[in-house]
Amino acid sequence: MSAPPRVLVTGGAGFIGSHVAQAYLDRGYQVWVLDNLSSGKRENVPSGAVFVEMDIRDGAVRDLFREVGFHWVNHHAAQIDVRASVADPRHDADVNVLGLLNLLEAARETKTRRFLYVSSGGVVYGEPELRPTPETAPKLPLSPYGVSKLAGEYYLNYFKEVHGLEYVTLRYGNVYGPRQDPHGEAGVVAIFSTRLLSQSPLLIYGDGEQTRDYVYVGDVVAANLLLSEIDKDSLCAACRPGEPAPGGLDAWAFNVGTGVGTSVNRLASLLEGVAGVAPGREPRPPRAGELRHSTLDASRLRALGWRCRWTLEEGLRETFRYIAEKERKNP
Repeated sequence: MSAPPRVLVTGGAGFIGSHVAQAYLDRGYQVWVLDNLSSGKRENVPSGAVFVEMDIRDGAVRDLFREVGFHWVNHHAAQIDVRASVADPRHDADVNVLGLLNLLEAARETKTRRFLYVSSGGVVYGEPELRPTPETAPKLPLSPYGVSKLAGEYYLNYFKEVHGLEYVTLRYGNVYGPRQDPHGEAGVVAIFSTRLLSQSPLLIYGDGEQTRDYVYVGDVVAANLLLSEIDKDSLCAACRPGEPAPGGLDAWAFNVGTGVGTSVNRLASLLEGVAGVAPGREPRPPRAGELRHSTLDASRLRALGWRCRWTLEEGLRETFRYIAEKERKNP
């Protein structure tokens, strides 16, 4: 019997990456987690994974690749805060572009079989005219974060065309669920949940009618597993009924979302219902770099057999329950 695949999950001590790492372990794969713990937590690293505390920009990354010889790389490590990217675009590019290039050079050198790259369906399309937005929509990011994520897709395409590196891009909607950091700058579900637990008013930026495609982390994990394991020919064939297969970047990109836009005001009301409290809302000025609307068409992914298993209400209840339990243990 051949040995199970060796998988590297960058950012595997973070919110989404730790769930993905656990799912690979549950499949019986050998898993390494690489994380510098700048935002991830050591406690999130699943038991059974080999943990390497290291920055993706570190030159020692290549030594790790040579030592292990990864079959797959699942790249979740990133600077993910839109506002932070606006405030410091150089740092955003340093992490999201130069860090990616360090990994890609190592993957090319050691002949990694497939590189899974996490992009963002919430920012690379800008303010799209068509919603839900398909992968083939124009790419017009309106923040440095969106620009750096899109630049990563172009670099991946270059490594595929010139060096033969197989890759898949996952363009996430707004992912939420257990382990999302309620004390960070990203993740409105976790932030609202924490404020409701302390009976603090919810902060609403702008008019609160901006919409996002909220997708539960369990469904995102399922997309990662599917796109890790599916054969290359099936990836190429995935397209919408009656439409030609997309080319270029979009041939290897898959939106991961529900196709349903939910306003911030609606989200606040749903979470107030889950929490059983409504401590009020405080209006705040709109934030620079944020989009008005973002909803993703994930029919390409659904054509491969993926489905959203969690409704928004179910996911919010599970997320709130988790955060409430954490707050009780760590008041």
